[in-house]
Amino acid sequence: MEILRSPREIAKMRKAGLLVWQAHQLVKSLIRPGVTTGEIDAAVDALYVEYNVEPLFKGVPGTVPFPAVTCISINEEVVHGIPGPRKLLEGDIVSVDTGCKLDGWCGDAAATYPVGRISPEVRRLLDVTSGVLELAIELMGKRSRWSEVAGEMEKFVKSHKFSVVEAFVGHGIGRDMHEDPQVPNFVSRQLRRRDDFQLVPGLVIAIEPMVNMGTKRVRTLSDHWTQATVDRKPSAHFEHTVAITQSCTEVLTAGPNGESW
Repeated sequence: MEILRSPREIAKMRKAGLLVWQAHQLVKSLIRPGVTTGEIDAAVDALYVEYNVEPLFKGVPGTVPFPAVTCISINEEVVHGIPGPRKLLEGDIVSVDTGCKLDGWCGDAAATYPVGRISPEVRRLLDVTSGVLELAIELMGKRSRWSEVAGEMEKFVKSHKFSVVEAFVGHGIGRDMHEDPQVPNFVSRQLRRRDDFQLVPGLVIAIEPMVNMGTKRVRTLSDHWTQATVDRKPSAHFEHTVAITQSCTEVLTAGPNGESW
């Protein structure tokens, strides 16, 4: 069952969201050939220390506790990549996911960045993935249930001959990073029968489509965290924390003037 937030609580989440947006501005300024994923993570870590906020990802339990404040995934890596000494190369794409808790409230956002010039087909993958997120945000104010939005998202991606990752979905967010409801980017029998939810004022969710150029299937790498496409074709990931208010749909992790990344 989803938790509905008051306008006052949503305003507090907006403050966390703005800092996550600021972290992405920092990331974007660092993306270039030769930079390591570890250097990008260290810069975001320093930003969170400066503002005395809690990073959401560091220490998340697993076979190995997650060791960083960002997930950084390159090319065929879909999500949950661990930053380290790997250097970015011209033509790579880099998915960066990060979040923080400010005064007890969470913000979470992801984006996939090109490193220098990328191929036209990979650029189309990024455009479709960011485009399906924008579509979902737009439809939230026009539909009554999430299944209606998810169905349009799935149709949009498939119309461009790409695949929707089904192993990972978005989520409710508030006091904790992961809350009910689950927010899939596709329609399943489970969503129709049991897990659908209403789009009403007070709802706050993290919408995060992951789109693959080839198969939707993913596998876990030996570090116990990184998820990669089975066919090693590229994947893209975009995410915003979004609230429905009495007057509009508000992107809490957008910039001061509504800009995304």
